[in-house]
Amino acid sequence: MGKLEAVFDKALSFITRNIRHIQADQNVNSPGKLEIPKVALEELLANALVHRDYFVSSPVRIFIFDDRIEIISPGHLPNNLTIENIKRGNSNIRNPILASFASKILPYRGLGNGVRRALNEYPAIEFIDDRDGNHFFVIIKRRSA
Repeated sequence: MGKLEAVFDKALSFITRNIRHIQADQNVNSPGKLEIPKVALEELLANALVHRDYFVSSPVRIFIFDDRIEIISPGHLPNNLTIENIKRGNSNIRNPILASFASKILPYRGLGNGVRRALNEYPAIEFIDDRDGNHFFVIIKRRSA
């Protein structure tokens, strides 16, 4: 709970603290790069907070496992929006007032492009629209250690 910007920052911090940092081609004294690009994490987290169904009294939940990260949003995709639609950049803003303010306080790179941008940065992302359970799942596969 709290202000959107603070919730976003705390959630992103939780994820980045609990995933691996990889040296890659950096020198030995560098802090390393995140195993999942930060841009992908920002896009998926912003989507979860801005586009969730606020009529469902349940929080956005984040789980970190050895092989994946799960971001679970209350509510399924609105109207006749599908996973294939959102992968192509289609959008249906469930919370237009929140979305208009979010563009000023969260990392925002253009409406309808967040899922595509996340997939371009890190393709190992799965989406599940659970209409029966009224949740939307984002599953980010983690690379082996």
